[in-house]
Amino acid sequence: MELMNLTIEKVNKLFDEKKLSSVELVEFYLERIAKYNNMLNAILEINPDAIFIARKLDLERKKGKIRSKLHGIPIIIKGNIDTNDKMQTTAGVKALEGNFAKEDAYLVKLLRKAGAVILGKANLTEFANFVSFKMKNGYSTLGGQTKNPYGNFDTGGSSSGSAVAVAADLCLAAIGTETSGSILSPSSSNSCVGLKPTTGSISRSGIIPISYTQDTAGPITRTVKDAYEIFRILSKYDKKDATTYIVKDYNPKYNEIKDYKGMIFGYSENHIKWLEDEKKEVFFEALKKVEKLGGKIIKVKFENLDKINNINVLYYEFKHGINNYLKDKDLEVKTLNDIIKYNYKNPKAIKYGQNILIRSDGTNINDKEYLKSLLNDRKYSRKLGIDKVMDEYNLTALLFPANYGAGIAAKAGYPSITVPTTYINGEPFGLTFTARFLEEEKLFSLAQCYEQSYNVKKLPKIDKIL
Repeated sequence: MELMNLTIEKVNKLFDEKKLSSVELVEFYLERIAKYNNMLNAILEINPDAIFIARKLDLERKKGKIRSKLHGIPIIIKGNIDTNDKMQTTAGVKALEGNFAKEDAYLVKLLRKAGAVILGKANLTEFANFVSFKMKNGYSTLGGQTKNPYGNFDTGGSSSGSAVAVAADLCLAAIGTETSGSILSPSSSNSCVGLKPTTGSISRSGIIPISYTQDTAGPITRTVKDAYEIFRILSKYDKKDATTYIVKDYNPKYNEIKDYKGMIFGYSENHIKWLEDEKKEVFFEALKKVEKLGGKIIKVKFENLDKINNINVLYYEFKHGINNYLKDKDLEVKTLNDIIKYNYKNPKAIKYGQNILIRSDGTNINDKEYLKSLLNDRKYSRKLGIDKVMDEYNLTALLFPANYGAGIAAKAGYPSITVPTTYINGEPFGLTFTARFLEEEKLFSLAQCYEQSYNVKKLPKIDKIL
C-alpha cells in the first residue's frame, strides 16, 4: 500500500476500511526516519514507546472507541516542547541535555487525549534561534544542521526539523513554535502549510520560552484541512497560561469558499523591498492568481514600521522567561547566566557564538525601556498597524511573500497562514495570508481556496538530491 503523502482525512478513511493500523503507520515513518534522518537531521529523538502507544490506540479503535480524527496519527513535536516520557526537552542546547520534563506541555496533553502518537522530537534552530545572530537556520548543537529535502536550500527556522519532517514524510504532521517567523519561514521553505495562530489560541505552558507576548505554537502540515483539525484540538483554555482566556470552540468544519469575489487583499512594498528580483516576480504572480479567483489586489502602506523594527522586547522577556523555566529543573544550569558560563566552559556548544544570550542577560524586565518597547510594539503593530491598514483599505486579508510579513503580525499577536505557491529552480516558496485577532477560520477558508485552486505541491526527491 502506498503510504506516501498521506493526510489526516486519507488515514482516517484507511483506518475505517481496516486497510491500515496505527502500528503500521508508525512503523512506516520509523522506517523513513531510519533511512533519511542521518542525511536530514530533522529528528532530535525518537519516542521509544511510539509503537506500544499505537498498539493501544489500535485496540481502542477495535473496541469502538475513537477519540478524534487524530486517533492513531503519528505527530512530531518541536524539541523545545516538554513531554513527560522517555524523551528530553533540550531545544537543541547542550546545557539542557538531560532535561526530562516532569509534566507534559499542555498542548501535548491535548494531543495525547485526542489519540495522537507522539513519534519524536524535531530538531530546530537552537533555542528557537535566540542564541546568536550568526546562527544558521536549522542548526543546533545537539541535532546538527537540518537539511532541506528539496535541495541545497535554506531550511528556514526555527521550526526547521518540524517542517522538514513533514516535507520528507517522516511523520504525518508536526508542531512548531513561533516568536517571529519560526513557523511561517520553515513551512514556506519546505512546501508545507504552516499556521501561526493568534497569540493565546494555543497554550504555551511547558514550552521553553522566548517571549511572553509573542510566543505561540502551531501546526505544520501537508494541507490546510489538516492544519485546521490540529488547531481545533489544540485551541483550549489552560489555567497555567493567562493568554488562553481568548480561546473559543471551533466547529469541525470552517466555511469553504470557491473564489475571492468581493474580497480585497493588500500587499505592502515595505515587506518586499528586500526580496531578490526573482522572488518579487514570483510573489506578483501569486497576486495575479488571487485576482483570477476574483480578489481585488491593492498596494497598502504601513507608516510606523520604523518604530517596531527591533527585538527589544524579546531580550527582556527571554531572560525572565528562561530563568522561570529553569528554576525547578534537575539541571546544573538554573539561569540564563549559568548557560552563558556553561557555554564558555564548553566552546563546542557555541559554534556561532552567543551574543544574543549575552545581550539578553544584561536586561531587567523592570526597566522602563522594556515597557516603552512593549507598548510601542502593541500600538504600532495593532491599532496603528494592521488594524489601521485593514480598516483604511477595507481589506479581507493581507498578503506577504513567505515569512516577510511575520514581524508585524508577531508583534500584534495576529494570525497568519502560509501555503505553497511555487518553486524557484526547485526551491519551495510560499504565500502568506494575515488577518486580525482571532480570524483563524477566515484564514483557513482563504488558504484552502488558494490551495485547491492552485495545487502546486511537489514531493521532494530526497534520494536524488541528498
